[in-house]
Amino acid sequence: MILMVSLVACEEKSKPSSSTTSATTNATTSEEAIEPTPIPEPTGTPTPSPTPAPGTPPFEPLLTDFFTADPSAHVFDGKIYIYGSHDQDEVFPSDNDGGAYRMIDYHVISIESFDQDAVDHGVAFSVDDVAWAEKQLWAPDCAYKDGTYYFYFPAKDYEGIFRIGVATSDKPEGPFVPEENYIDGSFSMDPSVFTDDDGVVYMVYGGIWGGQLEKWQSGEYAKDGSTPSGDLPALTPVMAVMSDDMLSFKTTPEFIEILDENGEPISAKDEDRRFFEGAWIHKYNDKYYLSYSTGTTHYLVYATSDNPMGPYTYQGRILEPVSGWTTHHSIVEFEGQWYLFYHDAKISGRDSQRNIRYAPLTYNEDGTIAPVILPK
Repeated sequence: MILMVSLVACEEKSKPSSSTTSATTNATTSEEAIEPTPIPEPTGTPTPSPTPAPGTPPFEPLLTDFFTADPSAHVFDGKIYIYGSHDQDEVFPSDNDGGAYRMIDYHVISIESFDQDAVDHGVAFSVDDVAWAEKQLWAPDCAYKDGTYYFYFPAKDYEGIFRIGVATSDKPEGPFVPEENYIDGSFSMDPSVFTDDDGVVYMVYGGIWGGQLEKWQSGEYAKDGSTPSGDLPALTPVMAVMSDDMLSFKTTPEFIEILDENGEPISAKDEDRRFFEGAWIHKYNDKYYLSYSTGTTHYLVYATSDNPMGPYTYQGRILEPVSGWTTHHSIVEFEGQWYLFYHDAKISGRDSQRNIRYAPLTYNEDGTIAPVILPK
């Protein structure tokens, strides 16, 4: 799921003046000893400590003054805007319903250049602004159309069911105003929106366990629904075409297929390749790339297709496990270079307190993605 270049205040320090021990002369004569003459200490010029250069290199946290996770990165108006979860400073107990992740608001982060520090634009909106939502503002995304920015987010309603809502703004950084109701027919979590070259907008979403995807296999909510096991096909993300107003589904959400090299569905027991959460779609050289987290094994993997609705064929891994639970991510092109945004819990050591990072992404000549190698 539900993943900070940080405005870290730098305090300039001066090194103390260097000192030289006074030299002494202990000359003597045959008559008497001569008192040593002190040599004055050189005063010198204090050397200031260098001020760290602005910006953040790859693999470093974008922000460190608060916790953010689940980055959804897009380029709007020549800048990268990152829409993510805001992890709380307080630590809560873990459970199968994601109780440790009690996010209550969203922040938007922008990057104009990697040579400059990222900018935190403050609270975009909070759970108190959402009439239908009770708690758990998890991994969001954002899309732009006709002068309006649409912020899509999951939250639990007052019956404890995850739904997907939308908030709007005329600025990419917000603030955003949530709609009165969630998107009709929506469920589960991790909404991700992809706009194709022809202008058609798709939403892909879903996540098992805490994300409740397994409770919707029949199309209706089943409180006791469970994930498939063994050789049965694993659950996959759900996809729908968005309506022209971007506030509702134009088509009924459908599970998409993720196949292995033999054209068979990835099985539920194949935890190294099966879908868990955090789906993201991008397009490269007319191919559609569906990337996602495997959850329990913590890999970031991908599959490709000639059609945004699939079926998708598994290709390989993008990122090995990082510190923390899952590897929620996004992939975006900026100024001719592709980038992977992800999160980890390296700083806090706690799964529920994460920091967003990024890495350059490279494609091989055959269109496969070169694995991202984390520094040791």
